[in-house]
Amino acid sequence: MNRKLKVLISGTGFAGQGHSDAFRAEGAEIVGMVGRTPKVVTEVAKKMAIPYASTDWQQALKDCQPDIVSIGTPGGAHYETISQAIEFGCHVFCDKPLTDNGDSAVALYKLAKQKNVKTAFASSFRYMPHVQHAKQLVADGLIGEPVEVECISHFNLERDIPFGWSHRKEDGGGRLNNNFTHKISIVTSVIGEKILSITGEVRDDMGRAPIVKGVHNFKTRRDHIPKNLHDPALEWGESNVEWTYTVLAQLESPIASKPVSVLFKHGGLNPRFNEDHIVFYGTKGAIYIKGHYGSGPLFFWDKNKTWQELPLPQHIVDNQPKVTGDTERNWQCLVREFLKDIKGEPYKPYQTFKEGSFYQQLIDLIRKNNHSIDVRHLQ
Repeated sequence: MNRKLKVLISGTGFAGQGHSDAFRAEGAEIVGMVGRTPKVVTEVAKKMAIPYASTDWQQALKDCQPDIVSIGTPGGAHYETISQAIEFGCHVFCDKPLTDNGDSAVALYKLAKQKNVKTAFASSFRYMPHVQHAKQLVADGLIGEPVEVECISHFNLERDIPFGWSHRKEDGGGRLNNNFTHKISIVTSVIGEKILSITGEVRDDMGRAPIVKGVHNFKTRRDHIPKNLHDPALEWGESNVEWTYTVLAQLESPIASKPVSVLFKHGGLNPRFNEDHIVFYGTKGAIYIKGHYGSGPLFFWDKNKTWQELPLPQHIVDNQPKVTGDTERNWQCLVREFLKDIKGEPYKPYQTFKEGSFYQQLIDLIRKNNHSIDVRHLQ
């Protein structure tokens, strides 16, 4: 395939614009952008030199005739948009979460298989350089057999960020959809893709948030926090989704004789005292990566029982897209492999709607089975 692949973008905010940049950087052509608001989509398309702007998704598919569609909208808006694109014969790149529930996510996965289109699921922080390094070290046996993983993060998000999709389950909000998807992707990339069991609890610490008009870009929502939160004219929206979660899982590893235990602890509204981190423990050592998504640096607990910082191997450094921002770089890493696959070139395995639909089913189970065992009757 010698011609440039044509991409239609759904979404005008941070993700839609970031997807556009990633596809362009890897040699694809952005032929159009679709958004909800005529003024906004026109302005963003013009700013990004995208030749076509519309609020009508089905018409845009007909007008632009894309090979690929890229979905950068909140998860609650994904199902209809993606199903129409698949029926049109497009390959689909979708940001997490795939949808707002497991049943609709599975339906999209099955439809894509039926229509023989390729899909990519962007729980893409598995492409962080230090995570790639950890994957290599674990595979090389540096820590022996992996036995346990610990993922700890506290984001201290502002409670008064404007009410929006992140507060609503039906719109794909919640910390499981928008944090856990990345965390489980990171851990499976290092330990092994097969998840054996899972349990957990969730909690809505938010309660409510102010309703503010004019919030468009998710990354700048903090700029819209009302100056007077006691204004009697201020309207409030009620949160119905988790802002904190604790999840326990067991994974199968090709280099471990027993299932690997994993703890995921995330407090969206809670402050951190020490660094957020990811730790991989083994029978012969441990690997510690600073940062909630493994931003680094990386340390190894060696035979001398001391933590030693390990530099990134040069081949990992050289293979990084030259772009600012972890999210943007990780998108481009995934786009690179996705386009190679579509063009029939050799590629490294990447996550698809298979993983996206499985993760959504896991999230449904965690939310549904959110329970503790009452022990008050014990003596």
